[in-house]
Amino acid sequence: MAHTNKPSLLIVDDDPLISDTLTYVLSKDFEISAAESRAQVKSLLMQLDEPPQLALVDLGLPPHPHKPDEGFALIADLLSISPSIKILVLSGQSDEANARHARALGAIDFVAKPCEPERLKSLLFNALLVQDAERSAEKAPAPIKDSGIVGESPAIDKLREQIKQYAAAPFPVLIEGESGSGKERVASSLHQLSPRAPKPYLALNCAAISPTLVEPTLFGYAKGAFTGATSSRAGYFEEAENGTLFLDEIGELPLELQAKLLRVLENGEYQRVGETQPRFSNARVVTATNRDLRAEIKAGRFRADLYHRLSVFSIAVPPLREMGQDKLTLLNHFRGFYAHEAKSQPFNLDDRAQQMWADYHFPGNVRELRNIAIRLTTKYPGKTVNAQQLEDELDTDQAYPQEIPLANDGKLLIELARKQLQTVANFNLDVTLRQWEKAYVEAALNMTHGNLSQAAKMLGINRTTLYSRMQTYSTEE
Repeated sequence: MAHTNKPSLLIVDDDPLISDTLTYVLSKDFEISAAESRAQVKSLLMQLDEPPQLALVDLGLPPHPHKPDEGFALIADLLSISPSIKILVLSGQSDEANARHARALGAIDFVAKPCEPERLKSLLFNALLVQDAERSAEKAPAPIKDSGIVGESPAIDKLREQIKQYAAAPFPVLIEGESGSGKERVASSLHQLSPRAPKPYLALNCAAISPTLVEPTLFGYAKGAFTGATSSRAGYFEEAENGTLFLDEIGELPLELQAKLLRVLENGEYQRVGETQPRFSNARVVTATNRDLRAEIKAGRFRADLYHRLSVFSIAVPPLREMGQDKLTLLNHFRGFYAHEAKSQPFNLDDRAQQMWADYHFPGNVRELRNIAIRLTTKYPGKTVNAQQLEDELDTDQAYPQEIPLANDGKLLIELARKQLQTVANFNLDVTLRQWEKAYVEAALNMTHGNLSQAAKMLGINRTTLYSRMQTYSTEE
């Protein structure tokens, strides 16, 4: 992508006519990259110097253009690579359930095709204004208890205390938590509250860079080390000096590089690509993941010795559903912030909507809550939002937590059922049980890369039973 003063926009649509039309209409105001599939997006992002600021994503992408699954997965991919990207779903699949789920995953809004070009431009420029406001806020001094972590629940108090406790230590910290829970904020707070605060803070997303470029990016390279290396260049470890190096999505680090990272952690020693002389780094390494690294170790995808070195200190960022009244605390924080940025009055929730807000499980965590606050600020400035208006913004059609309670924990299951019955209109037990069953089957198939025998063993059923149920699902669609 050429460097211009235009904001960068990624368009993902498998219909060349739509993609070309959008490119033509929007290219005057945006620097555009285009792709036709999720796989093509991944390849494209590896070639860009930095992720795009904005994305227009169609849900119905190959290999299943009539299903939204690939589009949903792409939203998650983009946000894991660039948490600050603003995604607008532009889709011919105008099903309200799809719209709600796309927003829960982190898209800022959902617009049905066709959409007037001027309205599309307006939505994209509004997204840029929101993005600029958020980046300015991140650079400002931390507003609450010197950590920038908003909330007063026991879970957040514990998180805040851990950050303060670990900030001054020189040892690595592993931050674990679900997507959208705020791991990047925790990493930044660890640096800001440490004696290293005046020193550099560098962040690298291991999922956002080609595996072949991870090593030269981290360790630097000598002139002529590889094709295109026309001069020597320092890597992140060198540029971080005595500051902090944050490696997000550490579970994506290739196995062959895990040994080299372990060496730096053990004695500070590394080499630039193409050099033999050792260099030394005193940077503190903070890592984050939404994967279960212990499961990755068992699967042979992550080194046990590196895991133990990275997790000298570990911090678990709580999911929003475990934060009780902090759902309302965060609502007040974000609606005030975005109303101020929009130079408007904040919206309010009526009593029933406020109870719905408190009961909602927020599968997309703080990121989802923030995006809902943005949309409500835009739609209802200075007004009172009722329960129906709020429900339109919530993913109540898929109201399941990302971590399902154990089957023998009756109290948790009953509480989950109670909240679902309260929030889901026209509840149907048979449909719900079938959705849960299908979700487990799809998860097992995904984890075993489509191996029916392994998936059946994982699910505790016969292979023929699994195949029969899969056939039933396909005839239902």
